Amino acid sequence: MPPPRRLLLIDDERLQHRLVGQMLRQFRGAHFDLEIASNCREGLEQLRSGGHAAALLDYRLTDGDGLSLLAEARAAGCRTPVIFLTANTGDDLDMAALEAGAVDYLEKAALSPKMLERSLRYALRLSESLEQLRQLATRDQLTGLLNRREFDRILGDELARCVRFDRPAALALIDIDHFKKVNDTHGHPAGDAVLQHVAGIIAAQARDVDFVARYGGEEMAVIMVETTAGAARVAMARMAAHLARTPCRIGELALPVTFSAGVAAVPDDGLTPAALIAAADHALYAAKRGGRNRVFSAQEAQLAQAVAV
Repeated sequence: MPPPRRLLLIDDERLQHRLVGQMLRQFRGAHFDLEIASNCREGLEQLRSGGHAAALLDYRLTDGDGLSLLAEARAAGCRTPVIFLTANTGDDLDMAALEAGAVDYLEKAALSPKMLERSLRYALRLSESLEQLRQLATRDQLTGLLNRREFDRILGDELARCVRFDRPAALALIDIDHFKKVNDTHGHPAGDAVLQHVAGIIAAQARDVDFVARYGGEEMAVIMVETTAGAARVAMARMAAHLARTPCRIGELALPVTFSAGVAAVPDDGLTPAALIAAADHALYAAKRGGRNRVFSAQEAQLAQAVAV
């Protein structure tokens, strides 16, 4: 039997806490552990923390309303499927709940164990389907990294936040060294394996708060929030060294793989996505001209160019 899933109930009525708990024990299929939040503040904190399979949200709370709570949770990135519960009735309440992002709307007076179990089953199935669609829309199919479109969206949002709050951030552009030679010598399946190998190492080495994307072809990108140029360069150098020590194994074949990277940071190297990408790209090509398997910052690239002139 699979372990029970976590179900959050946001309701300020103790009677409702007991009733929902009793209904859960009468379910025939699904099993849930019930967790309680008795006000908007606790409910929002729990929703934002994640980890719940679904949430039941009272339409009216003593310290606020469920519509506003759900809107704030969705704005914070919460994807937990939410079912509204209400003691009120009205032609417009169900539509207001659905437009706010709820997946279902149940009247407390008519609620039964069978109805609640069916609603939760529907909410979980819908959530799984939506997550699959999000993955298809935002992830690169081969590497599992964010795709270029999602990278562009996140970079724009992060730079706007940096400018507004005067906070640092860095961008690294990465290019796998001699990738064409891998394809030409060992074939495209080997090239795909190398791409997956490098993507896995970068994703594993990056922080949870960073964003790793496939930028295009054999290029990848890392958006590092709250990170200076110096710290970003150190992090990328560590990743490069780890990759150089970790060959890509394809059957009995062990292919050595390295990458070159260019790092640019806000605000010194640019305040717009286009400016930051151009600075990181310039640093990347300086790293490749410098012999590959190395990391250059935008400032180092400018210095190297000045020396060359």
